[in-house]
Amino acid sequence: MSDSSTLPPARLRPEAELARDALSAPVLARAARLARWAGPDTRVDAGGGLVEEQLPAAAEQLGLSGDDAAAYASEAWRIAVDTGLVEITDEEAGTVAAGEDLALLTGGSPQDVLGVWLTALEAVLADASVPDLDDLVDAMAEGGEVDLSSLDWDPDAESEFLDGVLGNLYLLTVGEDGPGDAPVPLPALAASVIVPSDMGEPSNEVLEQVSDAMMRLDDQFRLLEPVGLVEYQPVDEALMADADEEPAAPVDEADVTRYGMVRLTPLGLYGLRARLLDAGFEAPAVGDLADKGADALLDGTAPFPPAAAHAETELWLAGRSPLDAARELLAAARGSDPGAPLRRLRCQQALSLVGGEAEPALREVLDDAELGGLARVWLTEHGARDVPAPPQEMVFWLTIDTVAAQLAAEGNSEELRALVEGLARQHSGFFDTVWRVEHPATPDVLEAMGRLHPDKKVAKEARKAAFKARSQQGG
Repeated sequence: MSDSSTLPPARLRPEAELARDALSAPVLARAARLARWAGPDTRVDAGGGLVEEQLPAAAEQLGLSGDDAAAYASEAWRIAVDTGLVEITDEEAGTVAAGEDLALLTGGSPQDVLGVWLTALEAVLADASVPDLDDLVDAMAEGGEVDLSSLDWDPDAESEFLDGVLGNLYLLTVGEDGPGDAPVPLPALAASVIVPSDMGEPSNEVLEQVSDAMMRLDDQFRLLEPVGLVEYQPVDEALMADADEEPAAPVDEADVTRYGMVRLTPLGLYGLRARLLDAGFEAPAVGDLADKGADALLDGTAPFPPAAAHAETELWLAGRSPLDAARELLAAARGSDPGAPLRRLRCQQALSLVGGEAEPALREVLDDAELGGLARVWLTEHGARDVPAPPQEMVFWLTIDTVAAQLAAEGNSEELRALVEGLARQHSGFFDTVWRVEHPATPDVLEAMGRLHPDKKVAKEARKAAFKARSQQGG
């Protein structure tokens, strides 16, 4: 995933709703509870962690019991310190006080709350990239230092691996071809960062790497669920049992959910988008363009998938009268630059959502060389009367503009191939006329038609017409 490419837009929940989710996430809720519990007698060690003798009381405050209670309490305290909910007032004495950010959880804005949660998320992500505690103990060298070489652990590589997995999970969530809100099987997610895209049947070595990655991700998603990033169904423990052990109950070998299922929560979608933006990615959200001009809407939605562009346009139209919106859209759709055909396509799609009140705006551009064609289409579709027939040159101009827009939007798609075949079939002498159309994209469109048309004779005619068009334009 390149940080120079624009990602599909995310559909985020309202910030107030996300802030409530953040406050109820176990990791932040426990940290806040300990921050309010801490007092003058609370003591921390040199690293800022609660001293060991106070861990039982902290665990009791959190309602924790069992062998792991002290460890969970220690983790919650560390999150409280990392997020600024607790401040160390005297390192030598080990005393603490409530941090300034603690008040934000009850008196701050939703953005304030989400800012605290994002800090907690970074702390948990850092933990998720660290090897298992037992491995660390085994790798402890004399003198109390960890021998990283014996762990076969590269902190940067481990962090990059987890970022890649989460990036792919984000793309699957926001992409229109992905599962959206549905959970993703853990093997598929692991394979997405291990198996090369051009590999046919994965080798045994690659499959073993995917299996190892699944086990790492199983541990990591167990850590990431309590912070509210994901909903996670762990790998079935029976899959990790020794081969010679009898399963406790009959199992369905075809049940893919046994291998782990993960879903990005609405809060997790917000969090990963924030991280992508910080990393320099173009990660838009539906609604970003609602208060912008029509030029920003048409250019901004150009790379959007259809459903996302539709949702963004509906939000933009909601803040304007139909007539004003139509006039603004039409003005923004003009131009002869390479992006203009796709702008006009997005304009046409936006105008399809506008009611009959916009009719005066469309009639105002009937004689416009760039907009007259789409204006006639809109008026006819809306049942307007007395719509003048377009001159032939306008019909051919609109044809070139439409194909250019489809090329920009979809590339060499099957839909475009069908459109090209239909145009050549419906208009006798099509290529003898169309090369004369004074549209900047005429040569490129004709070359594409020659590339896409399955009939060799027709394709040759298209390429000859493209040569004439390019010569006419001085190319």
